[in-house]
Amino acid sequence: MSVLTTARDVVTDRTTVPPRRGRQGAVRRRLETVAEHSLLIALAFIVLMPFVLIALTALMTNEQTMSPNLWPEAFQWHNFTDVFHRIPLGRYAANTFLYAALATVGTLVSSVPAAYAMAKLRWRGRNAWFLMTVAVMMLPAQVTLVPLYSMWAGLGLVGSLAPLIVPMFFGHAFSIFLLRQFFLTLPQEYLEAARLDGCGELRTLLRVVLPLTRPALAAVAVFQFTFCWNDFMGPLLYAGNNESNWTLSVGLAQFRSTYQVEWNLTMAASLLAAVPVVILFFFAQKTFVQGIALTGVKG
Repeated sequence: MSVLTTARDVVTDRTTVPPRRGRQGAVRRRLETVAEHSLLIALAFIVLMPFVLIALTALMTNEQTMSPNLWPEAFQWHNFTDVFHRIPLGRYAANTFLYAALATVGTLVSSVPAAYAMAKLRWRGRNAWFLMTVAVMMLPAQVTLVPLYSMWAGLGLVGSLAPLIVPMFFGHAFSIFLLRQFFLTLPQEYLEAARLDGCGELRTLLRVVLPLTRPALAAVAVFQFTFCWNDFMGPLLYAGNNESNWTLSVGLAQFRSTYQVEWNLTMAASLLAAVPVVILFFFAQKTFVQGIALTGVKG
């Protein structure tokens, strides 16, 4: 009996040791992963902290926002509905989406042909036009505010979003530059093969180049949409005297009075305004990163 008992104990010990070692190995691998990414975790914590504070402030009462307490005494979920009663947030969001969407479409429609011509077509003065495009990028927007405002006022379009949307259909310097750099990475053999098959330049652009440049197009679209969604100076300058055309960035300023700022409602409205851009980035992040990397050759 003692021999059988000893043998049974040895077998039991041998079967129980590997799981313990497996659990210990898994925990050790997790700790090693955390240690390897400790810097990234710290940076992510620093980046996310403002959003956490904004969310906590949005759930406070206005009196609590003035206190040193960082945690709400009672979660005020009604703040997210109160903002719609205080200002027409839905209309401001619709105006913002209209501005951002049309400006993005105009940027793509106008910038793609210009970038293609500067990257893949041979014509006199191509480099000079590219240098002029880069020079426009270096010109501060404040320099052209007065003459542009005078022009749009003379056309009777001040008070609307047209002065912000219409120029995007005539090219955007940064988008042209980014797309041109991407087009330069495309193999010239693809274009020559299309031309030998009888494709003109427009058909080559639509049928050959554009399918290869989806990452770059996504990057330009995300950049432009995000900029227009967050733009404050442009809508304030051109549509500031017409409340029906205000965007979210201008409408959020209405929570600021002469002597007080309602921080809880301001933060609640800010979170609601940030949701569409966050959703857009998460859906397009893979293609967006590929476009920034400027890898034009497909495997």
